[in-house]
Amino acid sequence: MNENRTASAETLHYDEVREYSVLEHALMRRGYDVVTWVAVIVATVAIALALFHLYVAVFGTPQSRAFRSTHLTGMMVLAVLLFPLGRKSWRDRPATPLQWGLFGIDTLLVLAVVAVQVYTLWDLDAFSQREGELIDADLWMGSLLILLVLETTRRSVGLPMVIVTLFFVVHSLYAHKFFGFLYGPPTSFTKYMDVLFIRSEGMFGIPISVAATYIVLFIIFGAILIRTGAGRMFIDLAISLTGHRTGGPAKASVVASAFLGTVSGSAVANVVTTGSFTIPLMRKLGYRPKFAGAVEACASSGGQITPPIMGAAAFIIAEFMHVSYFTVIVAAIIPTLLYFATIYFMVDIEAEKDGIKRLDKRTLPRALNVLKHGWHQLLTLGVLVGLLAWGYSPMLSAFWAIVALVVLSFRDPLTRMSPVDLLAAMESGVRAAMPVTVACACAGIIIGSIFVSGLGLKFTNQVIGIADGNLLVLLGLTGVAAIILGMGMTTTAVYITVAALIVPSLIHLKVVPMAAHMFAFYYGVVSTITPPVALASFAAAAIAGSSPMSTAVESARIGIAKYLVPFAFVYNPALLFHGPIWLTCLSAALAFISLWGLSVMLEGWLKGPLNPFMRLVVGALSVMALLPPMEPLIDGLPSFILPVTGAAGIVLFSLSRNRLDPEPAQ
Repeated sequence: MNENRTASAETLHYDEVREYSVLEHALMRRGYDVVTWVAVIVATVAIALALFHLYVAVFGTPQSRAFRSTHLTGMMVLAVLLFPLGRKSWRDRPATPLQWGLFGIDTLLVLAVVAVQVYTLWDLDAFSQREGELIDADLWMGSLLILLVLETTRRSVGLPMVIVTLFFVVHSLYAHKFFGFLYGPPTSFTKYMDVLFIRSEGMFGIPISVAATYIVLFIIFGAILIRTGAGRMFIDLAISLTGHRTGGPAKASVVASAFLGTVSGSAVANVVTTGSFTIPLMRKLGYRPKFAGAVEACASSGGQITPPIMGAAAFIIAEFMHVSYFTVIVAAIIPTLLYFATIYFMVDIEAEKDGIKRLDKRTLPRALNVLKHGWHQLLTLGVLVGLLAWGYSPMLSAFWAIVALVVLSFRDPLTRMSPVDLLAAMESGVRAAMPVTVACACAGIIIGSIFVSGLGLKFTNQVIGIADGNLLVLLGLTGVAAIILGMGMTTTAVYITVAALIVPSLIHLKVVPMAAHMFAFYYGVVSTITPPVALASFAAAAIAGSSPMSTAVESARIGIAKYLVPFAFVYNPALLFHGPIWLTCLSAALAFISLWGLSVMLEGWLKGPLNPFMRLVVGALSVMALLPPMEPLIDGLPSFILPVTGAAGIVLFSLSRNRLDPEPAQ
């Protein structure tokens, strides 16, 4: 494997960059200054939280409020320390009197976070029994916690989410000052704090529960997996499988990002990881810079929808719907395949159109060699999925997958983990989960505010009225709202907001609940490649040396499936394995053919250029093929005529073009 990796690095100019954890920074520092102490505290809190969650996974959760508040307290402490006031990073030592003053404020905020936790746990039984009968101290401490959540959200997630949250807070308390459907009776401050601070409908509701029980362990598992070198193994495997094909580097980008998507939910992180290698190579072989960046951005943004470790919102879908997480994983399989297949189609057609050469197969790593030394890393993903399918809880499944990963890592010196490696990976995982947790707490404020004000029911009725019972209009409004929210909020927060406000409207119009929730989830993710705020595209553009906005526009074109597939599975829930399996298979086949046809239409090429009329014909046939087969055969064959006819037309068109130019692309 060493020889194989060296050859790969020399040939493909790829070298893995090690990201040191805060723990390793603390161990490498000499002397005991402020930065060292901050690093020690951050590493200690993060590792303690990781061990705490591993313990809970095996022995069960303590009292729910104590468990959730302990989780949130630790994450908020990390947020304050990792995102300091007046300095760019925690690594920067306070140098001016102002920075020392701001450092003092950070210290006070950490003490305030701890004080709220101590107040809550000092007499937890008495605290819990005060529902509806709050004392003045409860009001003060609850208000302090809300302010702390908003401040840590501003630091770790961004100001836009704070602004959205403040709108719902102000509306709940002063609804009588609003107009239109927003008008309503105000909520007393005591009742508001009762819901948000004491009860489980607010900050300590479903979002923070899911973050504490499921999300953090899965992120820790992903961090440990990456620490063993799985990221490099995934890239090598993708290159070995696709590098010798037409447009190999771009296809490797798609496959590698799909692999990495199983362990990472961050689109920007995936762009940086795989894009630093694939984008320069795509450019070197002749791809346009903005196309190379867009391919990587689209492939990397698929991580949050890729089973088995999807974005944090997937866990919340399971909790909202009262179904197992494995059910959500299964529902996501076909939409994920459709998305990555569409990018693959685009890459293949673009490579043929531009005459992109293949990589020399002799210079590529061999798949068998890669698997020989990395099969155990893939096996741990199988362990995780197998335990979930067997009926184990997500927490216990993640725990045993982590155990299997650590044990199996010792079979190869390249993947073997030292105690420092293991602790550093655990710390990195908790740090990665911190913004998710803080966002979930902030989303809990939104949910609690909607609960006490009754805005959710009003908004649902208003949206249904605007759509006038038209499902397509309602889906369009939902998609636009989710994309706009996604410009300033995390995917999890977008999903929770849309699920609380609009998903009930979709279900009211007879949309299958899983399809309604998945629609909100998908459109919460799509903002990473949608102008004007397309973070994954901008990150890829920086590597590709292309215009950020033109790369974002190109990303929206290449990632067309992420916009269309949600509509497809709403109208045809068979794509989510809802209904008989034969209907699911038929629907998936028609969808694949349809998206291939759309790729041909968008690229304007199939064994030669297509004139506008032919592109219009292919586009029309593709739309027909994507139409739902409606109901099973018992309702009559005519329901299949349009989609089957469209698919048949695309296939015949492809065959006729192949006969015109039978030479394979080089």
